[in-house]
Amino acid sequence: MKFNSKRFSGLILAVSLAASVLFTGCSPTTTGAVKEDVTLTGQTKTLEETGLQYRGPEYNIAILEFENKTPSKSLGVGEAATDIMRTIVKQAGLEPIVLTKDELKQQERLMELQQSGAVKTGKKNAAEGYDSVDFRIAGSVTAYHEVEESSDLLLSQKKKRIARVQVDYSLVDVATGKSLVSDSGMGEYTKTTGGVLGMGAKSTADPGLRDGALRDALAKALTSMVEKLNAMPFTGKVLLVDGKSVTIRAGTRSRLEPGTVLSVYSTGVDLVDPDTGRVIGKREKLIGEIKLAEHQGERISEAEVSSGTGFKAGDVVKVKR
Repeated sequence: MKFNSKRFSGLILAVSLAASVLFTGCSPTTTGAVKEDVTLTGQTKTLEETGLQYRGPEYNIAILEFENKTPSKSLGVGEAATDIMRTIVKQAGLEPIVLTKDELKQQERLMELQQSGAVKTGKKNAAEGYDSVDFRIAGSVTAYHEVEESSDLLLSQKKKRIARVQVDYSLVDVATGKSLVSDSGMGEYTKTTGGVLGMGAKSTADPGLRDGALRDALAKALTSMVEKLNAMPFTGKVLLVDGKSVTIRAGTRSRLEPGTVLSVYSTGVDLVDPDTGRVIGKREKLIGEIKLAEHQGERISEAEVSSGTGFKAGDVVKVKR
């Protein structure tokens, strides 16, 4: 038999390649940083960019615990959504406060009783606990499922697991009860494992898939909320009046430049919705103007009276139109 050097060289090369793949492919290879970001949309990066652009007031955001409305009642999906939303709200530069619906109902009921006169206010006004809550986020997880895709080649196998979730959400202005954002969105997360000759390609249960899909959906939701808050005009309050000097809640994060003229409104009687009997706001009366002098940090600024009298703590401050 005549020796064929080309055929032999080709055989050696094939064996070498197979061996190389075998030794390097026995361990599973994984794509996707579970719980950190999504591999299909990169939405967390978008949220971070939006958050870095946010320079609004130090809003406090009450987060109601997310409801689990998935048909199969996927274990822990509501709690996971609440924890993730709290984390990304903090990352966006806002202050999250988590509340249960029962806690909120009890607080609102006590406020109703005090407003009606059935229960005296005493030393503690029920509404005071919510004075610092500017907006409220509520939501529910309505669908969650995972699918697995696999591909088998000559020497290797790959398995891809994809988690998809649907979340309904809303952002409500606590002062007016108006819904600023209300929508439904999908989230997706994928994880791929690979191996050679049947080794290392197993794809076991991973709660990170669920969290990744939730993070994607909620990051999209919060991006819309942050954009809405960025578009809202500044509103603050008078903290202290000392002669012609007025200290207000604003600060460097208010995006206001020194020299900005602000209108000051005194708050009067409660405005009650005749249909529901609930207080939906307070009557505001323009009493003067102040000019921003300087910031004393992220939350506090100093201003000087330009016109008007009778300023007091609690008066509402808005940029002059």
